Amino acid sequence: MQNIRGEAHLATRDLRADIPFFTGTLGMRLDRIFPADNPRVAVFSGHGLRLRLEQGEGPTGSLGILADDPVLIAGGARELVAPGGTRVEISELDPPLVLPPTEHAFAVRRLADQAPWIVGRAGMLYRDLVPSRLGGAMIASHIRIPEGGPVPDMVHFHKVAFQLIFCIRGWVDVVYEDQGPPRRLHAGDCFIQPPEIRHRVLTASDGLEVIEIGVPAEHITEIDHALELPTPTERPDREWGGQRFVHNRASEGGWQPFRLAGYEARDTTIAANTQGVAGVQVVRKGQGSPAFSRHDADILFGFVMEGSLVLEGEGQEPQPLAPGDAFVIPPGMATRWSGPSDDLRLLEVSLPGRFGTMPA
Repeated sequence: MQNIRGEAHLATRDLRADIPFFTGTLGMRLDRIFPADNPRVAVFSGHGLRLRLEQGEGPTGSLGILADDPVLIAGGARELVAPGGTRVEISELDPPLVLPPTEHAFAVRRLADQAPWIVGRAGMLYRDLVPSRLGGAMIASHIRIPEGGPVPDMVHFHKVAFQLIFCIRGWVDVVYEDQGPPRRLHAGDCFIQPPEIRHRVLTASDGLEVIEIGVPAEHITEIDHALELPTPTERPDREWGGQRFVHNRASEGGWQPFRLAGYEARDTTIAANTQGVAGVQVVRKGQGSPAFSRHDADILFGFVMEGSLVLEGEGQEPQPLAPGDAFVIPPGMATRWSGPSDDLRLLEVSLPGRFGTMPA
């Protein structure tokens, strides 16, 4: 049996408070953490030990065995109990990414609802924009860094199928594997972080705010202790999981008629560079009158960056939307975006990137 690794599993009542103890006091290194918006699992290594620390109530521990072929261990059992009572969990060393089926729902999340900001990975503040996560299919986070300066980040990557970073306030410097020197993301710009591309957040302005979309909702953030960024070569055409890195700037691209009457949009080239996995557009008020329509996208997410509009949906009360408000519209539901203000700027993210819109 090759590639077998053991982990000691411990519970903690406060994972966030314990991380500095294991990395600083004990001198261990942080290897992975998840989920990023509100971490509850962290894995450390050092002193010949690999340790998995998990948020929980009990002080009990167990031993985990990770292997490239768990079927060879104990005849395929996933959990064993030693004669003395120690619990042994057996799982795959590097399990494949699982995309849960989407649990479709109509949802609106308002900034005025005062949803809590949670301290997440690297000390960033997270606000959940889709609490249901559509059954685990996606996560949408409003992230902010109130005080600018260096960000306490490490070279890392995410085991995801799709990930978008869209800046709505301030700026942030990030360095990416094979993409040259650090890149600055300004308000209106976005990055597509292909699956497992190594990167590191370096510095942020005061009041930085970004929208992050991740698929699936729960995914692992893994630390790469060996790679140094920036890498010596620049490979703009490299693909990770069939996707290319994208740095789209607000100044690039023109405005074209949008899929909905009464609006126009600026395409960010995301659909083309992810082979249609997802699409990202910035929408503003255009010519004509908004009308009811339906769509057949699996996931359709919107976030109001500036201005206002009213979201009308069959069987729903009209939903006035203001800056900071987010919504999800399920496929087949008749909706209308009415009353857009002249200064409206709305971020629309769809999976897949190309889908149909039909009159209702």
